[in-house]
Amino acid sequence: MTDLPTLLAVARGDRPADIRLTNGRVVNVLTEEVEETDVVLSGPRIAGVGPGYKAEETVDLAGRYVLPGFIDAHVHIESSLATPPEFARAVVPRGTTTVVSDPHEIANVHGLEGIRYMLAASEGLPLTVFVMASSCVPATQMGTAGAVLGAEELASLDDPRVLGLAELMNYPGAIHGAPEVLEKLAAFRGRVVDGHAPGVSGRELNAYVAAGPRSDHECTTAGEAEEKLRRGLWVFFREATNAKNLLALLPALSAGSRRRIALCTDDRQPADLLDRGGIDQMLRMLIAEGVDPVVAIGLATLNPAEYFGLHDRGAVAPGRRADLVVVPSLEELHVEGVFSGGKLVAARGKAFWPRAAGSPSPPAPSMAVPDDALDFSIPRRAGRVRVIRAIPDQIATDAVHVPPTTAGGEVVADTRRDLLKIAVVERHSGSGRVGLGLVTGIGLRRGAIAGTVAHDHHNIVVVGADDESMRSAVRAVAGLRGGLAAADGGRILASLPLPVGGLMSEAPIREIRASLDGVVEAARTLGSPLHDPFMAMSFLALEVIPALKITDLGLVDVEAFELVDLWVE
Repeated sequence: MTDLPTLLAVARGDRPADIRLTNGRVVNVLTEEVEETDVVLSGPRIAGVGPGYKAEETVDLAGRYVLPGFIDAHVHIESSLATPPEFARAVVPRGTTTVVSDPHEIANVHGLEGIRYMLAASEGLPLTVFVMASSCVPATQMGTAGAVLGAEELASLDDPRVLGLAELMNYPGAIHGAPEVLEKLAAFRGRVVDGHAPGVSGRELNAYVAAGPRSDHECTTAGEAEEKLRRGLWVFFREATNAKNLLALLPALSAGSRRRIALCTDDRQPADLLDRGGIDQMLRMLIAEGVDPVVAIGLATLNPAEYFGLHDRGAVAPGRRADLVVVPSLEELHVEGVFSGGKLVAARGKAFWPRAAGSPSPPAPSMAVPDDALDFSIPRRAGRVRVIRAIPDQIATDAVHVPPTTAGGEVVADTRRDLLKIAVVERHSGSGRVGLGLVTGIGLRRGAIAGTVAHDHHNIVVVGADDESMRSAVRAVAGLRGGLAAADGGRILASLPLPVGGLMSEAPIREIRASLDGVVEAARTLGSPLHDPFMAMSFLALEVIPALKITDLGLVDVEAFELVDLWVE
């Protein structure tokens, strides 16, 4: 870090800056205007904004725009299937220089060891990775995770990059004052607490906000976002791989609300990050819908910086961190250059920093699946069954009640009705426990797909048209010590190893993407039309998002917040 006397000397003009960016147009998110002026850098900081400075190096921007580096307000790095160094290689060249991450995916597998691994693996990158302490490990008591983190364990995370308490997904516990939730809130009193309250409104919303959360990223309608803004929450507009909410929320953006809205990607897979981008894509979408570019950029810079108390970044101003993005046009917003801490780290989509020679050792794999537990048979009973209905491009589901298809005294999948079996196999303790259900909306015509990415408990989730294919797919991912696989009968069509927690690979992200493309294409050959059937499947196991989900303990009615039987009496 530049010492303050040197920074002040450069700011006064008494000594040359390290770099002068001249003939540029500075997007000033503090005053929502564009200034035609220079920016000078001293070490990792901005020393001054204005003309007449001298510098050791001058860069002529020829009318290009200078923006603050983008900040992703809420992201699970693990959903990129890459470890933090490779995640950085995907997002930094597109202008994201800071992320606020919730490592609750790996925390649900490895507890504090997993969080500390993510902190260690994030050190020294041109991407600043802040962490929110994972508040719900496990997400609920209706599923089996690999760890349990209470208030005392979370409070022990003393790294300065830990900003506060991550998304409080146990919203019923917060609303009704559950002791374990209140203990966590008390442990983080005075710090940032993120919320997670899908569909909560009215008096229950009043209680949730009164409990302490200060944001929400689960809104799916503009009306929901407006109510939460009125009750004091910040709202993070989300555009994830499988939760596309940005355009639906756009009507909530107004002159009165725009200083309390930020942008987040939450969960994005490698192909989306590499081909479409992250926060940069969201900005282009907003601008294409008619949002003033300067206002849109403020949602991705100043707003999240102020929400999280990151006053050293988020604007192009003296003393702030020199995280800068250079673009030729505010309308198209194609990133040409990225500075991180005063250094040019990427240009025209290419990362300039070398891959580290060594990296922290990840926790030992967690994979305890007895082969004799892989019984997916469902005995026939009278009546109808509860079926999870997957909704395209959303992580919420519907619950439908239908008569099952049966054969030989058992419930079977019926591809003519798009009715498939789904199972969650507990992998952390070796209990052999399997939750069984039915799902529609995945679209397989034959075979099965399985993965150890199963939010948030990250057991093995499998969807299939027949039991043999399901067993083959589960055995494949267990044999990989974590990963994704597609099977047709006894044949494995494609697989992707994810040995870091069953969630990530240390391979280069483009290699991960190529392997992911392979398993997604295999799922498509089996009939699924979805953009990413594996990510869609992974959220069918998340028992804090309405309406019907599944864990190793069985089906969960999320709105009632209780386990329910497959059969409707």
